[in-house]
Amino acid sequence: MKGPKNAAIASKKLVITETNKKRKADLNSSKKEKASKKNSGGPKRPASAFFVFMEDFRKSYKENFPDNKSVAAVTKAGGEKWKSMPDSERAPYVAKAGKRKEEYEIALAAFNKNLGEAKMPAESEKSSGEVHDVAEDEASS
Repeated sequence: MKGPKNAAIASKKLVITETNKKRKADLNSSKKEKASKKNSGGPKRPASAFFVFMEDFRKSYKENFPDNKSVAAVTKAGGEKWKSMPDSERAPYVAKAGKRKEEYEIALAAFNKNLGEAKMPAESEKSSGEVHDVAEDEASS
């Protein structure tokens, strides 16, 4: 009796793993579709105030600690310094980030405008001619 029960359990496990694989494949394909919908030619999003700060901090950190090659150590030190900084010291970085955001919004609007113009089909002469014919017929009656 033990033999058939084990065989039944084994076949159930096989069915379950096959359905799980199908579900994972469906999830992966939907992720790829979402990624492909993004416009690859669009402008890159601007850096936040923290990342603008980190650009400067990395340079100064490398000057002070030239032997340290660890990215994690630099990031951790930068994060600690950013948290300890008062708002008055953060203000220049916030201003730079705001300026970059404004430039990004202008570039994004221009990109979307160009993208929209490329997608819009030009009006055909036939459709505009039909409208004029109907308007002339009504005027002559």
